Amino acid sequence: MWRLIFILHAALIFTLAQPGHAATRLVAPATVSDMLQRHLTLDEQVADAQDDMARTTLERRLEKEASELLATEGYFSPSIDLRSSNEGLVLQVDPGTRAKIGTLHIEIRGPLAADRKQMLIKDWALPSASAFSQSAWNEAKQGLLRDLMMADHAAARLLSSQAEVDVETARVDLQLIYDAGPKYRYGEIRVIGLKRYSESLVKRYSEQLHPGDAYQQKDLLAVQAALQNTPYFSSVSVELEHDPLPLETDASSAELPTQPDDETVHVPVIIRLSERAPFNVALGAGFSSNTGARVEGNFRNSDFFGRGWELSTGARVEQLRQGAYADIFLPPDRKQQRDSVGSIVEKSDIQGLGIERVAFAVSRVQLRGRIEQRLGLNWQHEQQSPNGVPSSVNRALTASVGWLWRYADDPLDASEGIVAQLQLGGAAKAVLSDQNFLRSYFRYSQGIPLGKSDGLLLRGEVGITAAPSRQGIPQDYLFRAGGSNSVRGYAYQSLGVQEGSTTLGGRYLLTVSAEYTHWINDQWGIATFVDAGQAADDRKVFKLAQGYGVGARWKSPAGPLAIDLAWGKLDKKVRLHFSLAVPF
Repeated sequence: MWRLIFILHAALIFTLAQPGHAATRLVAPATVSDMLQRHLTLDEQVADAQDDMARTTLERRLEKEASELLATEGYFSPSIDLRSSNEGLVLQVDPGTRAKIGTLHIEIRGPLAADRKQMLIKDWALPSASAFSQSAWNEAKQGLLRDLMMADHAAARLLSSQAEVDVETARVDLQLIYDAGPKYRYGEIRVIGLKRYSESLVKRYSEQLHPGDAYQQKDLLAVQAALQNTPYFSSVSVELEHDPLPLETDASSAELPTQPDDETVHVPVIIRLSERAPFNVALGAGFSSNTGARVEGNFRNSDFFGRGWELSTGARVEQLRQGAYADIFLPPDRKQQRDSVGSIVEKSDIQGLGIERVAFAVSRVQLRGRIEQRLGLNWQHEQQSPNGVPSSVNRALTASVGWLWRYADDPLDASEGIVAQLQLGGAAKAVLSDQNFLRSYFRYSQGIPLGKSDGLLLRGEVGITAAPSRQGIPQDYLFRAGGSNSVRGYAYQSLGVQEGSTTLGGRYLLTVSAEYTHWINDQWGIATFVDAGQAADDRKVFKLAQGYGVGARWKSPAGPLAIDLAWGKLDKKVRLHFSLAVPF
C-alpha cells in the first residue's frame, strides 16, 4: 500500500512539474472581442514561459491572425501586444479607428437606361461615410449585380472592383465597373420532362412568358412557383438557356462573349419538370373542442379522365358532424381563372339542431396579386330537425362573390400580418329558393408584433342576412357563434337564436377579440385574451357574450396550435378550447 501511495505521489509531482497549457487571455473592446474570441487560437502550449523563441513565435502568429481578422471589419491600424501576467499570457488588442467609405465610383457599361442606372447607383448598399467591412463590401457588390440581372440584363457581370485603403485617414475609396451586357428577350418556351401531361397544361401556368417580351427574373420565379404548387409535378425548374443566340446572328457562328453591347438577345426559356404520381391517398385523425374526435380520408387523382383535371374526394367522421364530398378542379385558363364543381352530403347535430343537407356548387377562383376572388353558384337542400320541433326543409340557389386579401409572410402564422375576407351572396324565391335574402359577411384579423417576444392579435367579424325572416333560409346562410376561433368560453355554435334547448342561426352576427401573446422561446408561448360576440335575429336584443381566458401556444410544424382555458361571463362556466390533427 505504501509503495502504491509513493508511486502516485511521485507521478503527481512529475505531472505538476511538466509544462502545461497556458490559456492566453484576450483583452479587447466589446465591438471586436466576440469576433476575436471566436476565431483566434488563444490556447497555446508553451514549452517554457522563459523561452524567448517560443514567445516570439506565438506573438507573431497572434498578431498576424488578429490583424487579418480586424481588417475584415475595417480596422487597419490596430495595436496588438502579448504580455505576461500572474494569470498567464494576456493578448491586449486596441483595434484603432474603424475605416469609413470615402469616395465611391460606380461605372455600368452597356445599353442600360439612364434612369435605371441612376436608381441602381442610388440604392448602393455601402454609401460614403458608412463603416467598412469585408462582408458588407462583398454583399454590396453582389447586391448591385443581382439587381442588374433581375430585368433585361441576365448576362450582367462585375468586371472589376477595387477598395483602396488609406490607413492614416482610416478611409476606403471604392471603385467598381460592371458590364450590363446585351438586353435579353424571351425566345421560344421549351418544356422538358413531360410524359403523362400535355404541354398545353404547362402553358396554362406560364402565360406571363411571351416570346419577344423583355426578360424579368420575377416572371421565371412566378411560373416556377405556380407549377410547383400544382398537384402535377414533384420538381420544377424555370431558367434561361445558358447559350442564347443574338437576335440577328446565324446560329452556326454565334458566341455570346463577342456580341456588341447594344444587341438584343432572344433567350429560350427552359421549363424542366418531374411529374408526380397522379394518385394520392391521405388518412388522418384528430380532436377538436368544437366537434370532438374525428377520422378522415382523402383520395386525389390529378389526371382525372386523362385531361389534367384534379379530382379530390373523401369523407370525414366527427362526433358531431359527418360528411362526404367530391370536387373536380380544372386547370387555369389564360386569365389564370380556375373553375371547379363539387358536391357534399353532410349530417350534423350541434346544440340541439339536427341538419341533413345536400349541396352542389360551381365556382371560379382568380388570384389578382394578394387578392383571391371567388365567384360561385350553390344549390342546397337542407332538412332541419330542432329538438322538440317538427322537421322542416329549406332550399336555396345562391349566387355569391367573395374576396380574400392576405398580407402575411407566413400564411400559417397569424401573429404577424393582415387577413381580410368579404363575402356577398343572395337568393330569390323566383329561382329555386324558399326565401328572398341577401347575405354579407366580413372578417378581419391583424397580428401586431410588440418587440421580439410579444405580439397582439386583433380579430373581428360582422355578418348580416337581409331577409323578411329567417324562415326558409338554410343554416349556412345564417349565423351562430361560440367556440374556438369565435367567442371562447362558450360551446361551439351555442350563441344564436334560442328555441327551447336548440340554438338556431340568426340574421345578425358580431364578434371581436383581442389576444396578447408572450413567446418564451422560438416554439412556446403563453397568451391572454378577451372575446365578445353574439348571433341574433333582432338587432334590438343584441347582447354581446363576453369570454376571458389564458392559453398556451405552440408553433408546430403543421402550424400554430392553441390550447385555451376560457371563462364565459354569460354562462358562468369554464371551458377548454383546442384542436389537434394528426395525418398518417
